[in-house]
Amino acid sequence: MSSPEVVIHRDAGLLAEAIAARLVTGLVDAQSSQEHAHLVLTGGTIGTALLGCVRASRARDAVDWSRLQVWWGDERFVPDGDPDRNEGQARAALLDHVPLPAGNIHPMAGSSGASTPERSADLYADALAGAPGADPRSGLPAFDILLLGIGPDAHIASLFPENPAIHETERMTVAVHGSPKPPPTRVSLTLPAIRSAREVWVVAAGAEKARAVRLALDPHAGPLQVPASAARGQRRTLFLVDEAAASQLPQGLQRIASP
Repeated sequence: MSSPEVVIHRDAGLLAEAIAARLVTGLVDAQSSQEHAHLVLTGGTIGTALLGCVRASRARDAVDWSRLQVWWGDERFVPDGDPDRNEGQARAALLDHVPLPAGNIHPMAGSSGASTPERSADLYADALAGAPGADPRSGLPAFDILLLGIGPDAHIASLFPENPAIHETERMTVAVHGSPKPPPTRVSLTLPAIRSAREVWVVAAGAEKARAVRLALDPHAGPLQVPASAARGQRRTLFLVDEAAASQLPQGLQRIASP
């Protein structure tokens, strides 16, 4: 498991642009050595903004969109088409504007497509297991880049502090009940699924995220109270943040200041 690196950008706008550029490069690199690249998206302000920056980038055509598989780390269990769904926001920002085959986009089923969040989680587990290059033992494809937002309470995906879903260690997907952030019912990848990714990128902007970023990087923090402390990639872990989100980092922590 990799140790986290912190990359700091001046503000949220520059952060989104920099992540977009990094993402295009990362996907091109992944596609240079394998048939399909697998990308896991996150919602939230920065997660959506960076997709818009990819759409606006001239470099986006370097990606072979026909060989990209797109997944989500979590989703709100609301009707398909609801404006709060991460899927719809990602489609509007980028996915509907690039030549991605429909079969390469893998949204989690909402309440109009699955009777319960447990059923939605089961359907997503089946989709993951049937993906190109999926490992029959783990039931997962090799995620090349997995994007995560982080909440002020240090939650990632829909894994909240002390919520029962954080305890799941066998399954790759889980139904979430009692989310402190509305809506209360969600579907999420589990920590084992997140930690299987080759690269995990945690993105954060704003002073309200500063404490959570600090806790996530604290070597003494545990995932039950600080889920983001377990957000680590197999090969690389990046915390991509703006100066406000980095304002509470310990002085001795290794960080990379971006121009």
